[in-house]
Amino acid sequence: MAVLLEEIVQSVELWLKFLRDKPQPYVDPDLDPVLLVPGVAGSILKSVDKANGKDERIWVRILGADHEFRTKLWSKFDPSTGRTVSLDPNSSVVVPEDRYGLYAIDVLDPDLIIGRDCVYYFHDMIVQMIKWGFQEGKTLFGFGYDFRQSNRLQGTMEQFAAKLEAVYNASGGKKINIISHSMGGLLVKCFLSLHSDIFEKYVQKWIAIAAPFQGAPGYITSAFLNGMSFVEGWEQNFFISKWSMHQLLIECPSIYELMACRNFHWEHIPLLEIWREKKAADGNSHIILESYQLEESVEIYKEALYSNTVNYNGEMIPLPFNLEILKMANETCKILSRAKIPSQVKFYNIYGTNLETPHSVCYGSDDAPVTDLQELRNIQPKYVYVDGDGTVPAESAKADGLNAEARVGVPGEHRGIVCEHHVFRILKHWLKVGDPDPFYNPINDYVILPTAYEMERYKEKGLQVTSLKEEWEIISEEQDDGDNMADRKPLVSSISVSQSGGDQSSRAEAHATVIVHPQNEGKQHVELNAMSVSVDA
Repeated sequence: MAVLLEEIVQSVELWLKFLRDKPQPYVDPDLDPVLLVPGVAGSILKSVDKANGKDERIWVRILGADHEFRTKLWSKFDPSTGRTVSLDPNSSVVVPEDRYGLYAIDVLDPDLIIGRDCVYYFHDMIVQMIKWGFQEGKTLFGFGYDFRQSNRLQGTMEQFAAKLEAVYNASGGKKINIISHSMGGLLVKCFLSLHSDIFEKYVQKWIAIAAPFQGAPGYITSAFLNGMSFVEGWEQNFFISKWSMHQLLIECPSIYELMACRNFHWEHIPLLEIWREKKAADGNSHIILESYQLEESVEIYKEALYSNTVNYNGEMIPLPFNLEILKMANETCKILSRAKIPSQVKFYNIYGTNLETPHSVCYGSDDAPVTDLQELRNIQPKYVYVDGDGTVPAESAKADGLNAEARVGVPGEHRGIVCEHHVFRILKHWLKVGDPDPFYNPINDYVILPTAYEMERYKEKGLQVTSLKEEWEIISEEQDDGDNMADRKPLVSSISVSQSGGDQSSRAEAHATVIVHPQNEGKQHVELNAMSVSVDA
């Protein structure tokens, strides 16, 4: 009896354990590996104490964020090595490798509870890909990096090469699909240009998302002069101040590499404009709007940041606009322009659209002109906008200079685009996850399914008559609006065409009626009825 009771208890314990345990995620062993590469500020950074080896997260964090950022992350560029080095001599900056590199690019502040989605990076994409059957460490990996450095820094290139080899080996020798976001696209393109043999050996597809291939003119101009906010809205009050971020960016080669490309033929040249007061020969003052093109803007940066300094542990450290970094960034631009996709690798480009995106930047106004260029650091600029993702103009993101399999514009915000379900569906299609849908259209994000097709040909009274009936279902993710479906009527259109020749025997006519029914539950039915009549030859 005791033995039976013990067996019952064990059975109940197993049953309860089964109820408590989360079901194991579906894993598809046939998937090719994916490597996710983030953009600027998109990797968790830790500071490691050189004396005792202790580490702490310094980007991103909430508690003591600004103080730790200034203490551990503020940097100075070393032209002899091409590296940006932290001002703190007792610590070094590292990127955590937990979860095969995914931890550093998933949720950038894992401790944040309220408003956590504002520090999501690849989180939603990682969750989605795991649902598709990807497995961390087998078919899903991340590459975080020190985003302060140049995108072509030798150390970063070596780390990326090692990562590609490690992913290739971990997946059993399968070639890799790279998905990069934003500045990560420049890093990958630098590697492609400098190490095309390694790229071809390990990579089968590269999908770039929201990459500033020709720069982010308005965003970077204001970043140099005013800094930038990592998040918008009320949450930015808990993060790094724009001024603290400003002092970091001035010494970051990666930011200089995001400047507008000077050799690119812009539809409208991005400008830096300043309302200034000028005295004429007669002694009278005039307010004029000065415009500076890309190379001319450098002189404005130099003068505006001439006296810029930071107080670090009681020492005043000068941080002017750095011409040594600019020289390095110009060389990076040349390297990027030389990149070519190997014939065995497929390249795809997704870029953001439908948002006002800063292009040209204007300081001052007719009523309040700028009297001292060093005031620019404290003036809120105004922008001339173009289409894009709010940060990168669509014109720049599309101009990859590579042989692309496809380029698709997706309405979305620069960082938020990696969470867009439209992007997920495109990725699923390009990565060939599950059964591929031959009818999927990535550009318009819908599937067209033929549901009926009938064609009949016959002769009647010397005429050749062809009748055609075709029907489709258009399936999309768009939600139906709240209108009463019963009150909505189909849209009916008629089309007529005719062809005339030199004699009566070559005349032909065709008529068609198209009926588009209202969308219902994500489906829209379309009917085509057509008939052509020609003289029987």
